[in-house]
Amino acid sequence: MERTTTRRTVLAGAAAAGAALALPIGPAASARAAEGDAAALRVRWHTLLTGGPGLDLADERIAAAVARTGRAATTAATGLDPTATDGLFPDLTSTTLSNHVTTSFKRLATAATAWAVPGTPQYGDTALRDLLLGGVDWMLTNRYGQAHTRFDNDWDWEIGAPLALNDTAVLLYDVLGADRLGRITDAVHHYTPDPNLWRADRQIATGANRVWVSTVAAVNAVLRDDGDALAGVRDALSDVEGAGANSVLAYNDTSAAAEGTGEGFYSDGSFLQHYKHPYSGGYGKELLNSLSRLLNLLAGTAWTVTDPDLDHVRGWVDEGFDPLMARGDVMASVCGREIARPSKQGHVSAQTVIEAVLRLIPGFPGETGDRFTSLVKQWIAEDTYRDFLAVTDLASLVAAQRVLASPVPARGPLLTHKQHPRMDKAAHHRPAFSLGVSAYSSRIYNYESIQNENLHGWHLSDGMVLLYTGDLGHYSEDYWPTVDATRLPGTTVTAGAPADAAGQRTTSTADWAGGTVLQGTTLGAYGMELRAYGSSLRALKSWFCLDDVIAYVGSGISADAGAVETVVENRKLADPAAPLLIDGVAAPTTTGWEASPEGVRWVHLAGTGGWVFPAGTALRALREERTATWREINLKYGTDTPVTRPYLTLWQDHGEAPEDAGYFYLQAPAASAARTQQWAAAPPLALVEGSTAVHAVRRLTDGLLAANFWTAGTAQELTADGPVSALVRPDGPTVKIALSDPTQLRSSVTVELTGTARTVARADPGVSVTPTATGVRITADTAGLHGATLDLTLNRS
Repeated sequence: MERTTTRRTVLAGAAAAGAALALPIGPAASARAAEGDAAALRVRWHTLLTGGPGLDLADERIAAAVARTGRAATTAATGLDPTATDGLFPDLTSTTLSNHVTTSFKRLATAATAWAVPGTPQYGDTALRDLLLGGVDWMLTNRYGQAHTRFDNDWDWEIGAPLALNDTAVLLYDVLGADRLGRITDAVHHYTPDPNLWRADRQIATGANRVWVSTVAAVNAVLRDDGDALAGVRDALSDVEGAGANSVLAYNDTSAAAEGTGEGFYSDGSFLQHYKHPYSGGYGKELLNSLSRLLNLLAGTAWTVTDPDLDHVRGWVDEGFDPLMARGDVMASVCGREIARPSKQGHVSAQTVIEAVLRLIPGFPGETGDRFTSLVKQWIAEDTYRDFLAVTDLASLVAAQRVLASPVPARGPLLTHKQHPRMDKAAHHRPAFSLGVSAYSSRIYNYESIQNENLHGWHLSDGMVLLYTGDLGHYSEDYWPTVDATRLPGTTVTAGAPADAAGQRTTSTADWAGGTVLQGTTLGAYGMELRAYGSSLRALKSWFCLDDVIAYVGSGISADAGAVETVVENRKLADPAAPLLIDGVAAPTTTGWEASPEGVRWVHLAGTGGWVFPAGTALRALREERTATWREINLKYGTDTPVTRPYLTLWQDHGEAPEDAGYFYLQAPAASAARTQQWAAAPPLALVEGSTAVHAVRRLTDGLLAANFWTAGTAQELTADGPVSALVRPDGPTVKIALSDPTQLRSSVTVELTGTARTVARADPGVSVTPTATGVRITADTAGLHGATLDLTLNRS
């Protein structure tokens, strides 16, 4: 794709391109866009912000959204005073905190939206118009522009503030006047002159930051009627200047993008930002959101994105976002420091994903468009906690109503086991629950705590297990400030609270993190070698996700000092008196109850499910009310109002300075007490091996063997030559085998399988089979696969 070499107006560019693609937000906007002038592109952006002309105010949903827009504007304009000397708003007067600049502009944009939307109390109001114009002038005179030195966070100056200022300029365009418009566009261009670069020292912009900067530059270009700048935006998405090394459209493990920073999407659906942080539900969703807006703006013009890598967006949605959505929630393990922001709870992240996919549907017609339509229908319908149609913006509401009225059926609940080896995460989806496992390794950071956010994220990747059940608000309603962050479910930890932000942005010294998936099933083996930050704690941890049962195996749990625990569950209770059964006996429901029962065989918590301890175990249990403030985990965006929530915590105590301790138990999410008791009497899985060489379990109904080999070893009929994750499943006349290298370091892995399965029915490329005296030797070429699974099917003789 070539950059435009001579200045062209938006009129000339769009005329050459012909009619634009239809926008998801209303055909009226696209009809005007076909005229091809700068006004048409402003209309496109205006429509994205307001829903466009012709809103049906008789429609109850539309009317409610218009009313929401008006109420938001009333709140945003409270205290707005362009005659003030210390700040445009009385609570945003800092000249050291840059988010005060961004928030001031956001409030102006919110109020301007209501001014521009017919049906709001503010629509066309001259007093509000003058107040907003005065507010823009105040910010340009006192805070933002060439005469002002930036402070604090570059993001606010180059992305946050100009995004909001651009929106305000589009909304107020007809009343700005040429002089004020010039001041606005000059100020924005001063801070964000190049969609390829950002920060005061002009670093290469990557991932979501590149798309954000490009969005700022694109809307500014429309306001300035600068076709060359729009061409630069188009090319920046593909990083033409850098030969594609930082393209946001290319997968980071293929082509030139593999030579870049590693930030962005990978072909397995992973997304990394800030080098090695899993961030699909944070920066990833924002990249998708902003890109969908840009594609709408540029569609059908001379600056339409034609990079063939744009087709990767299909994979982002199918492999990256869909498996990480759990009935309206985005799994917290990939949301980074956003989990510590009160404004991001309550399924807000999922709303952003849905809005982005709605915008993408017109650009991916045919089968993909139908699939995205089916997907959005499912996402909206299954979130009964937060009604998407009651919270989304007007443009997305119009698009959603069109999608919901289409004849394409909803997809139905997702049933899959999906692993993301490039970010050390796994997701398991069954009809009654979803479950996520969060690990880290030498390749991936443990957690992020910058800008004084997410101060207690110490164990988010130490084997944390997040269970999503019918309690859709479990990880909302103040979970993250009130949960005991030293006892996150699934983790093995040294007791005690580290210092705020201790160890953030740290990789492990261990390579083993990952697993294997049997394609087309909900069967997966996952594991990690835990080498805890800041202590001598070491542990080998496995999760065998076999349909409705999860087997937890731990071994080699050792520490030179400190009390060590493995946390079975730490549940925020929707019902503070939720019944708890321990071996069939009801435990007290009073706050403050704690117990240390011995020889426990099974436990059931109403509304959550059950756990089975086949060999019996000593268990610790605690009911408590936990009180905290959001400020404790987020100094920047937290609030000081105390919140209290009820919890039940279950854990195994390995004692002081344990040496080679372990555990084995089964989890039955969403199971009834009767089913839990039944499985305790006759466990569906048996432990084959729980040593420091191998973890393995067998499912008794079909003989499935799931194994994680930490080193060379044997698990009954399966022998491995080194680190391997494997699934072996008898299936009628065949045996299906899945293998991977979770260390991502081995060029090949070899296993020997004894038995009668000897001839190859099908094999992935790179998998070879040779006979042995007792079975077969299987060699899988794992070089360059980055932990991906290889499959093989053998015929039984």
